[in-house]
Formats: sequence, structure tokens, C-alpha cells
Amino acid sequence: MKILAVNAGSSSLKFTLFELPKTEAIASGVFEKIGLKDSFYTIKYDGEKTRKEVYLKDHSVAVDYLIKDLVDMHIVSSLNEIEGVGHRILHGGAEFTHPVILNEDVVARISKYNELGPLHNPANLLGVEAFMKALPGVINVGVFDTGFHQTMDEEHFLYPVPYEWYEKYGVRRYGYHGTSHRYIYKTICNHFGKDNLKVISCHIGNGASITAIDSGKVVDTTLGFSSLVGLIMGTRCGDIDVAIVQYMMKKTGKSIDEVMDDLYKRSGLLGISGVSSDSRDVEIAAEEGNKRAILANEMYAQKIANYIAMYNNELGGADVITLTAGIGENSKAMRKAILEKIASLGVKLDEQRNDFRGEFRLISTDDSKIPVYVVPTDEEMEIALETYEIKIKNN
Repeated sequence: MKILAVNAGSSSLKFTLFELPKTEAIASGVFEKIGLKDSFYTIKYDGEKTRKEVYLKDHSVAVDYLIKDLVDMHIVSSLNEIEGVGHRILHGGAEFTHPVILNEDVVARISKYNELGPLHNPANLLGVEAFMKALPGVINVGVFDTGFHQTMDEEHFLYPVPYEWYEKYGVRRYGYHGTSHRYIYKTICNHFGKDNLKVISCHIGNGASITAIDSGKVVDTTLGFSSLVGLIMGTRCGDIDVAIVQYMMKKTGKSIDEVMDDLYKRSGLLGISGVSSDSRDVEIAAEEGNKRAILANEMYAQKIANYIAMYNNELGGADVITLTAGIGENSKAMRKAILEKIASLGVKLDEQRNDFRGEFRLISTDDSKIPVYVVPTDEEMEIALETYEIKIKNN
């Protein structure tokens, strides 16, 4: 069965076509600068990459090009081979806790949460509408970044603010990167042949979050009402004293939107290092002796270590720690820095095992109290698998 996994952004549309249940990626691609005159798209298939420069007026036009090329490039013999389309949707509030079949009514209900995910949700739904129009009769499934985290208990998802803020306005911890954390949890459970593990899942990239999971249920997660809190990220600040916002407004004369823009786009690794939001550039600068880059890396690793220690306590002792995403999968230096800072938990790094990039691998020693694995994430695969399961159930 062929399933498309789709991630629509405000001016982009990414896709991967999978053959399931073999979990084989057949083709992938991205449509960029949708709505702009210099728009283009690329498709990777059979070891080759094809680029076409065309005017993509909107997401519907992008989808039309996609489904045409799937046939013209002989990726599929006909569109009838595509039996499902899975869509990444950022926010489903507390209502959408599991993947759901999309129709006009469900799309309208999801749109109520657009104000909670203003940069992503409207764009995600544009992709949904485009595929519903282009492939009528094909099942469309929404997979929510927030969904996995809705298993948290009140003591973990509520904030210590006036309770009516939660009752009237939905102020609570929602959590993000849920599709990645779910995929990582399933993968590590399959590796151990168990389904009741206590896992600390560390999604460490330009955006970053850590999730504590017990027997498939989220206990706690670092991202909250927004994607601004928790760990230090590429350009986002993570945890700060909220009074700083008011203070900087008074000191600089900036509006609240301008200060929040600074916290979203000019903070994190970029703000501390002054070098870049890209951890690779910061790592190089640190190796060259740049003091602010060294400081940025130290702060980054320490914050991750602190949350791992806290979540180990919340879980009553983790069975395994996993590292994933761009930094977690590829930076042996950052992995080493993090593990050295959690030595008090009995975690021991095997430096020889840690000398690699982008593979599933154990990096702790055999006598480490908690084993640590690098587990490459595949959110598109998880979206496709969730869509496949719903398709099978509804046949």
C-alpha cells in the first residue's frame, strides 16, 4: 500500500511516498517558495534528484504538479495506487489526542486551534484542503504534534496560574515534537522487545524538547503552551524569568511583540554565541576558542542534563535514554558533553561507540546504570504508519 506523508508550511510542501507495511521510502521531495515568483520544487526518486522551476501560485498548484509527476516519472503507474495521505498538523489542542480521518467537519474543528499554532496550523490545513481536492475519495489523516502529549496528567500539564486561565482560555502545557517522540519510543521498545519501558526521549535539534515516557504514556515534556520554553534552542530562549519581558519593554521601548520576536528569533545558541543558530557553526567556533561559543555549548548541554536528571526522578528511574534529531544524531561532541553532565546518574559514555553520525547505536558502556542510545527519528515514517493503520481499520 502506498501512503503519502505530507508536511505543508506557509510557503512550502514536503512529501515522502512510502510503501507499507514494508516501511520503504519510494520517493520524496519539497516544493519551495510557494506563492513567490521564483518558486521551484525537487523530487528524489531512484537515486536521482530532479529540480523544476515553475510558478507555484498556491498549495493546490503544488499538489497538482506533485500528483502529475508521480505518474509522469513512473513513480506510480496510476494515482489509484495512492491509498492514503497523512498530514503533519502542529496543534490539535486537548481535543485531538490521536490521529484522525480528515473531512470538512474535522478540518473546521482543527481550525479553532489556529491561534495556538498561528505559524503552522493554517499552512498545515492548506495542504489538507489541496489533497482533498486533488485526490477525492482517498483517505486523509491528520497526525498531531501535540497529540502524544495529551496523555499527561493535570499535575504536569497545568501551570500555577489562575485556574480560570485554563478553564476559559485553554492555558496549559501542550507539548510538541510528539510525532518524533512517539516514533522514538516505539523504535526503542521494538529493539528491547518490550512495550512498558521508561524512556527519556531527547529530541535535540534547532528546535529541541525532552519527553519522559512511561509504558507509552507521556509523564512530562519540556515544551509547553508554546514552543518557546524548556531547552535552549537554535534561536529560542527556552526557560527564562517571564518578568524579563516587561523589563525589556520598559528599558528598550519595544512592544511586547518585538520582545517576543527577540526571544523566538534572536536568542538561544544565536543569542549567546553571537555566531550562529546552527550548532555546527557554534561547535567550530568553540573549537577555535571563541569564549561565547564555548559558553553557549556549555549552557546548552547543562540544560539538557538538568531535564534528564529531573525526568529520571519523575519516572522513578529511567530504563533508557535516547538522543535524536540533528544534534542528537550527529554531534558526538555534544553527546559527550551531555553524558558527562549526568554522570551522577551512573551514566557512562563509551567514547569509541560514540564516534559516529546518524545511526541507531548504543553509546554508553556496558556497565552504565542507564543505557543511552542514539535513535534516528523519522517523523514522516510515523505519519505514514499512523495513516496506514487507520486505512486498514477502515477498509
